[in-house]
Amino acid sequence: MHQSYRLISLLPSATEIIHGLGMVDHLVGRSHECDFPEGVQHLPVCTAPKFSPEGTSQQIHDRVTEVLHNALSVYRVDLELLRQLRPTHIITQSQCEVCAVSLSDVEAAVASLMHHDPTLAPQLISLQPNFLAEVWQDIERVAQALDLDPQPLLQDRQRRLAECQGAIAGLPQPRVACIEWIEPLMTAGNWIPELVTLAGGIPVLAEAGKHSPWIGWADLSTAEPDVLVFMPCGFDLSKTAAEVAASFAAHPQWQELPAVRSGRVYLTDGNAYFNRPGPRLLDSLEILAEIFYGNHLPHRYANAWMPLENCQVSRTASGDRSPGAALK
Repeated sequence: MHQSYRLISLLPSATEIIHGLGMVDHLVGRSHECDFPEGVQHLPVCTAPKFSPEGTSQQIHDRVTEVLHNALSVYRVDLELLRQLRPTHIITQSQCEVCAVSLSDVEAAVASLMHHDPTLAPQLISLQPNFLAEVWQDIERVAQALDLDPQPLLQDRQRRLAECQGAIAGLPQPRVACIEWIEPLMTAGNWIPELVTLAGGIPVLAEAGKHSPWIGWADLSTAEPDVLVFMPCGFDLSKTAAEVAASFAAHPQWQELPAVRSGRVYLTDGNAYFNRPGPRLLDSLEILAEIFYGNHLPHRYANAWMPLENCQVSRTASGDRSPGAALK
């Protein structure tokens, strides 16, 4: 039965869900940001941003704001390529128009496909997770649509969660602020506060299940975080390091933060981990536990995070990506 499936994933987290379910060989197309697992980069690219994803966080923010101000979609869908690929299923999202191609754009593309060729009737699977529980529910929904058993993947989640929490039981709980965007300043909401809590921390400045809020420096100072974790949308580790060193750490209130005074500021590859609501959120949980309790846990994610004090960067870094990471 599975031999007839032709899958297109329009967001990286969906590609990772498909991989986790053992169906990556059935992918025939991807979004411009799908890059995991290795090998999917060779698939045809079905979407593209309508703005330049290069530059500082402030420059990217300004470009996206201008696109939205003009009532335009942030991303485009390659309708002709969809027609050529003839998908049986298209997986997209309906949470955030900045994160990935919007559901309305995909629905319009599917309607156009069916209008020109009634034999094309792909099933649309739209993901909209806000809480961790909804991430696991989305995995079950994708599995159900593809006639698969999600339990091996979900049982692995339970095992790893139990192992992590067992390792940190009884250790002090730091107050943690997670930074999802640098200029303007935004903290990480949705599933991130839950990950912080499960990893042993106390999240500040964001609520589980709610969209990431814009904040001011006064808010950050008042929160007095013991730990500061940078995970900007769509930025890899080198880009995050450059941005923090070039702008954030130069702010006059920087030295007042408890996390800075104690040397507990950390940079992460937010694009690969925290911003993608899929199976690798378990990796993200383990990364946070390593950050909070480095002397008690083995470090298994050396390429995913680093203390700011270990960072040697210039004002220019490679790896510019688009800001839409909340659903990646």
